[in-house]
Amino acid sequence: ISSVTQLGVNDKNISDLTGIEDFTALTYLDCRDNQLTSLDVSGATALTYLYCTNNQLTSLDVSDATALITLYCDFNQLTSLDFNGANALTTLFCGYNPLTSLDLSGATALTLLSCEDNQLTSLDLSNNTALNAFFCYRNQLTSLDLRSGNNEALTKISAQENPNLTCIYVDDADYMNANWAGYIDPASTFVENEAECEAL
Repeated sequence: ISSVTQLGVNDKNISDLTGIEDFTALTYLDCRDNQLTSLDVSGATALTYLYCTNNQLTSLDVSDATALITLYCDFNQLTSLDFNGANALTTLFCGYNPLTSLDLSGATALTLLSCEDNQLTSLDLSNNTALNAFFCYRNQLTSLDLRSGNNEALTKISAQENPNLTCIYVDDADYMNANWAGYIDPASTFVENEAECEAL
């Protein structure tokens, strides 16, 4: 197995992938549409593409998957995800989970984030300076920080259906209002600092 680089086992009614971390040369893994409840690819340091959509995952360990570029883990039962060390990650689809925690501070190369339809209450994207598209609609957000210093790189956003989100922290409120006011809830406001939020 040390020479296997690609593995496709989608839609095979698989409930356990224990040992997959021993596929040390694996760069591509597709295990969508199975019955997996946990997945550990922490030893697959060459892994660049992981597709595990539509399982029953409650645990996903990508802690040492430092080469990971693309991850699809939507439609699972994940409550938290941590991408510290995921310096190569550019594309993340993690929507339609019961996520309450999402730490993306280490995913500094991230360009596309899709985390809609979760239970997130806070989302800090201030370290994600390469981000150009994100979708966080239908969550429970009360805090959203977009102060990355690169808001003008954004080409798509959607933050609607977060009824408790009052303040969205951005680099330039005037710019965001001119370009993205239609993509947030009417009760949400773009602000540049905490004092502006407290004044609302």
